[in-house]
Amino acid sequence: MFKRTPLNWFASIAIAFLLLAVSAPGRAQSSGHPQWVGTWATAPMLADGGFHMYPFASVTLREIAHISAGGDQVRIRFTNEFNLSPLTIAAAHVAVSAGGSAIKDGSDHALTFGGAASVVVPPGAVMYSDPVALAVAPLSDVAVSFYLPAQVIRGETYHSWADQDNYMADGDQTASATLSNATAIQSWYFFDGIDVAASEGSRAVIAIGDSITDGAASARNANHRWPDFLAARLQQDSHLHNVSVLNVGIGGNRILNDGTGPSVLARIDRDVLAQNGARYVIVLEGINDIGRFPHPSGPEDVVTTEQLEQGLKQLADAAHEHGMKAIGATITPYGGAGYSSVKGEQTREAINTWIRTSGVFDGVADFDKATQDPANPTHFNPLYDSGDHLHPNDAGYQAMGASIDLALFGR
Repeated sequence: MFKRTPLNWFASIAIAFLLLAVSAPGRAQSSGHPQWVGTWATAPMLADGGFHMYPFASVTLREIAHISAGGDQVRIRFTNEFNLSPLTIAAAHVAVSAGGSAIKDGSDHALTFGGAASVVVPPGAVMYSDPVALAVAPLSDVAVSFYLPAQVIRGETYHSWADQDNYMADGDQTASATLSNATAIQSWYFFDGIDVAASEGSRAVIAIGDSITDGAASARNANHRWPDFLAARLQQDSHLHNVSVLNVGIGGNRILNDGTGPSVLARIDRDVLAQNGARYVIVLEGINDIGRFPHPSGPEDVVTTEQLEQGLKQLADAAHEHGMKAIGATITPYGGAGYSSVKGEQTREAINTWIRTSGVFDGVADFDKATQDPANPTHFNPLYDSGDHLHPNDAGYQAMGASIDLALFGR
């Protein structure tokens, strides 16, 4: 048995103070090593051929990101997740967007990587830029420009549907106020995150899901995805303006099996747990799993309601293990959609009941109730239906963002 002698007592006190210091890194941070929190992110995927792939040789990409929280320093995350070869970025800049391919006068800053103007991102890796002293306002648009010299690219890492015009132009135009002879492209390539220097109380909400989180059928360049509406509400609350929202939805995504992009279970670590400052995750998944039940419109997924619930529980458990709160979002109505079925509707209702009542989640975002037709609850409210009976329109996304209880984020 341990005997408490005076020496042992003093040793115990010393160890306790040491542990306290280790557990509170924010108190010991020097001004030269800020903590970071994500303000924008997207989920990387492998470009699958066809019109998604470009001959990226001696071109500048200028990609636009609508951030959530603001800050006075930024850093940019480049990704080479799905390339089998190293990716060379010969020059990179960040600026405040002025609309289209233009940047705001006086806001352009060259990016460096360990002090160097260029960087080679290894296969399967990400690379952060050095911090840049650039003041960015909440809910503003940031332009990230980078030059790709001629090189072998064996797998383009991108995010398919940006609902945002991005731009490609010949030559190194990274410092140009407006790109010359630019071509608009509809995806984000080789770039998947922006961090800001964290201030007191900064933290991030991760929105993971399928096309309904990704913003399918919303107005292009309008930032009318439901996570955008949530971010705007948080900015209007004086107690929550330091809470950012990161959208890592992928159109066609599923819980258990790969579809468009890796399954949710395959991407939890990268897209949720590894995000800087992540404290909450909202998961809206399942419509593409139940949409692939036996049906003439598509192939079959042999999965059960219980397996889908267990998959969602795996995500919630992973979040809890990393000190995050998990918020379950009920699956929105899909009556009349091309892949709706009686079995699928039964499963949707069962999963929604489980999300509301199981206690697996720390809170619920009841998107089903927020968007359903009161007279016909298996269908969208006609005011919120984009027309395909599967995706909301802008008003529907706004209703979803408005339905979330902000108290979930620790007012």
